[in-house]
Amino acid sequence: MKKLNYLLLLLITVAVASCDLDRSPFTEIAADDLFSDPGAAQSATLGNYLFLKGDEGYDGWADDLHRMSEYSGDNVMITGGTSDPLFFFYNYQRVPNNSRVDRFWRNSYRAIVGANTVIDLLEEGSPEANQVLGENYYIRALVYFQMGNIFGKPYYQGRGNLSVPLKLTSELDDIPDRNTVGEVYDQVIADLLKAEALMNENKGPSFASKEAAQALLSRVYLYMEDHAKAIEYADKVINSGQYSLLESSVYARMNELPPSENDEAIFSITLTKDIDIAGGGSFPDDWFTIGSFYAKIDGVGWGEMSASKTYLDLLSKNEGDLRGSFIEPQYLEDDNGQRIPAVNWVVGSDAAGYDYEFARTTDSGGTITFDYDGSNYTLQSEDVNGRTVYYFNGPNGRQDVTFDFDMNKRNGFPFFYILKASYQEQDLHLWSPTVSRLAEMYLNKAEALAKQGADQAAIDNINILRVRAQVPEYTLSTLPDGYDVLDTVLEERQLELAFEGHRKFDVFRNGRTMVRRYPGTHLDNSNPFPEIDPDSNNAIIEFIPEQQILLQPSLIQND
Repeated sequence: MKKLNYLLLLLITVAVASCDLDRSPFTEIAADDLFSDPGAAQSATLGNYLFLKGDEGYDGWADDLHRMSEYSGDNVMITGGTSDPLFFFYNYQRVPNNSRVDRFWRNSYRAIVGANTVIDLLEEGSPEANQVLGENYYIRALVYFQMGNIFGKPYYQGRGNLSVPLKLTSELDDIPDRNTVGEVYDQVIADLLKAEALMNENKGPSFASKEAAQALLSRVYLYMEDHAKAIEYADKVINSGQYSLLESSVYARMNELPPSENDEAIFSITLTKDIDIAGGGSFPDDWFTIGSFYAKIDGVGWGEMSASKTYLDLLSKNEGDLRGSFIEPQYLEDDNGQRIPAVNWVVGSDAAGYDYEFARTTDSGGTITFDYDGSNYTLQSEDVNGRTVYYFNGPNGRQDVTFDFDMNKRNGFPFFYILKASYQEQDLHLWSPTVSRLAEMYLNKAEALAKQGADQAAIDNINILRVRAQVPEYTLSTLPDGYDVLDTVLEERQLELAFEGHRKFDVFRNGRTMVRRYPGTHLDNSNPFPEIDPDSNNAIIEFIPEQQILLQPSLIQND
């Protein structure tokens, strides 16, 4: 976006949605005279995009959504405690007064009311008006879809479960109670179909478009288990000619690309270096972005959340998997600047938690040994399906290990920095959160095909991404041991879409258990969850913010 657009956006936002945090966000509406023509409505629509990204690039809807959706998955681990309420998302210890949840709720309805205002006051007709209306239908649909994922149970558990209030007007006295999961999904579908029909211009991935609506429809139908529609809409995007998968060499540095230079970006919540990462002060904006929690770069950032052992093990199945380009282990060096060879493995239990053990190794004429717990052991190896596996024979039998280098640690947990949300335009922690990109369309198709029993077609679609990631293609006879086609597709989805806010929903919407038996501080409390079953654990959805229930007592709280 050009600076002029951002200035307009900031000015219009002040006029349209100046907020009083003691009042319901339902009351934040625009003046009628701002919508006398599509140009003015487009300027107001920029304000609705602003609610998604935040007026400083780190306190908006997308920021909190990422933390609620990604931190509850099994791709990440926190190396210590934190006073930030994001910790409650990570360890499933919900509280009704979480400030991040409250802010997400408020920013959601600010965007919704802003979209409603444009929809209410701008008439269909001209191509310009239709485009603006379509963008607002898309924004409303996106926000309601993700709110439903956060506050409502997965679709397969029943259309009658409570979700979020559907406010569809800009009227002050329209203050709805919670609607059902089915009603919210129906509204999302209706809004996206309307957006698809109205939008006639693709202005790039920073703005909603017909293809963005189709991409989100593919995901929504996938969540609803409408496999035919999920495939249909994925194909519409794939066949649109608007997007192409990045070449392998470019994909390995995808995090550096602004959305406008990413050929597979369909819709992103765009942040820019000049506007959103202003710098200055003791803690410039780089310290408060999504990426700053994943990595510490040139002394900037917290770097407290690392890639989990679960995700690292997935990457290690294929040496050279380009998805590993976004993970940076923090190795220690000796006085000569050389890395220090070491082995590591995981020990622990559900009751005690899980920890890494590290032991530095010595190479004596090709025989590698190490000391551990008062004894000396010899490192052994064997070939397993073309991959070298290391182990030693300890007092309790065989112990598989990773043979690598010693690492920088916090509380005994090594740092595996995640770079997928850093380095855009070479800024340390700039990133434009991805809503939809082309790779997801192939994964949506693959999952839907697998559930229809079209096994070969499902494998064909994930192989497109595996070739790009420079790992071997699958055949129906070479699936991982114990895996069926759907297992294989979901694992590929985890590898490809990690750290983009999908994993929590992908596990629970499929009725699967989130298994988090790996090192990290998520088990360091009196009620830990090494496994989270979506059918019996209400912790998979957030509480309705306490302040909202005080403002509107008729809202029913989640259990």
